[in-house]
Amino acid sequence: MAKDIVVLFDVDNTLLDNDHVSADLKNYLTREVGPERQQRYWAIFEELRSELGYADYLGALQRYRKEYPRDPHLLSLSQFLVDYPFANRLFPNSLDAIEHVRKWGKPVILSDGDVVFQPRKIRRSGLFEAVAGQVLIYVHKEHELDDVEQRYPADHYFMVDDKVRILTAIKKSWGSRVTTVFPRQGHYAMDKATVASYPPPDLTIERIGDLVNYDLGALAGQSGEMKRSGTA
Repeated sequence: MAKDIVVLFDVDNTLLDNDHVSADLKNYLTREVGPERQQRYWAIFEELRSELGYADYLGALQRYRKEYPRDPHLLSLSQFLVDYPFANRLFPNSLDAIEHVRKWGKPVILSDGDVVFQPRKIRRSGLFEAVAGQVLIYVHKEHELDDVEQRYPADHYFMVDDKVRILTAIKKSWGSRVTTVFPRQGHYAMDKATVASYPPPDLTIERIGDLVNYDLGALAGQSGEMKRSGTA
């Protein structure tokens, strides 16, 4: 009997090239406020991320404002973030990957982030529409799996994420009920030492678009060899 499948997609550096977004912001900050204040913004950003556990670009800007309350560039900085063309930063064939998994189950976005900027990023990129509004955003998604199950019950889950730490945590919780998929994109995925410190995910692909080559129905529940479409 066919399994009821839910495919959970991370956003940053999984479907969307967030490293490119960060580089664009860095360049913009350097032009607008100079290299010294640009570096200070990123220092604040990292401090806040260590406190919250997720990236908060607007929150970092609020803290930056406390240090530079008369900086005339604050409005343009916030506008840059809010109006950023995120649709231009989707990885090639990321929308095709979402559409592909509909053959077997329901695509759902499962992301970490703040309650303002992350939802806007998902909407402006076109991802909200691509998953028909099925979006979950938590502080630490790996700690909220009971809520994920309640909202999207399934016999089997796929978790597609560029962070092996997250994949490992979810595999530990769900075991054979989840197939972990690791697209090697972004700086986290390219950190060889970090990747090697965790067990290998069930499936590693070079880019998110490669997911269209796989038969999720065949992969669901398998613990051994992964089968590509048409080879089973």
